[in-house]
Amino acid sequence: MAKINRNELTKEMIEKAMQCKTADELMALAKAEGFDITKEEAEAYMAEMADVELDETTLSKAAGGICYMEDCPKHTMAD
Repeated sequence: MAKINRNELTKEMIEKAMQCKTADELMALAKAEGFDITKEEAEAYMAEMADVELDETTLSKAAGGICYMEDCPKHTMAD
């Protein structure tokens, strides 16, 4: 099984992961998707996700990897 590369996660994968209530659920989801994560990694992801509530627009940007001028640190209003 592969390690998780956050750049390869789809919007749907992120949404499913955010619905997990426990690290064990997240580990089972990852395994079903073909990824291998440890309990410690799952707990770290759960803690990270607990602090984030993404709206649809933010989730789309995160999952798509698209640079939006107003939100991209490489671009400022002065550009």
